[in-house]
Amino acid sequence: VQLQESGPGLVKPSQTLSLTCTVSGGSITGAYPYWSWIRQPPGKDLEWVGAIDTSGSTYYNPSLKSRTSISRDNAKNMVYLQMSNLKPEDTAVYYCAAGSITNNAAAYSYWGQGTQVTVSS
Repeated sequence: VQLQESGPGLVKPSQTLSLTCTVSGGSITGAYPYWSWIRQPPGKDLEWVGAIDTSGSTYYNPSLKSRTSISRDNAKNMVYLQMSNLKPEDTAVYYCAAGSITNNAAAYSYWGQGTQVTVSS
């Protein structure tokens, strides 16, 4: 299974971030129970952002829930992340990963390479 994140590298404060995770080699409706977005701000630990499961149910980090939306396109085998009202502290490398809903990197079976998102005016 391969995961590839894509999206804008630079976003202005208060804008909405849109990221795409393109999955190949496995279906997002069945290969793994959860497809998560995780981020790592510079110098900080991994932070789980949210996930979508094989049935389409979504799960969010409570601290980010009010600004986050995760969705998917089954036909394209893609998972999407939208995060609104971005702040400089949202600057991080954003990853998509397969298999779990946790900050624990070892719990995931596959990771994308990550995409840098910088929030700056």
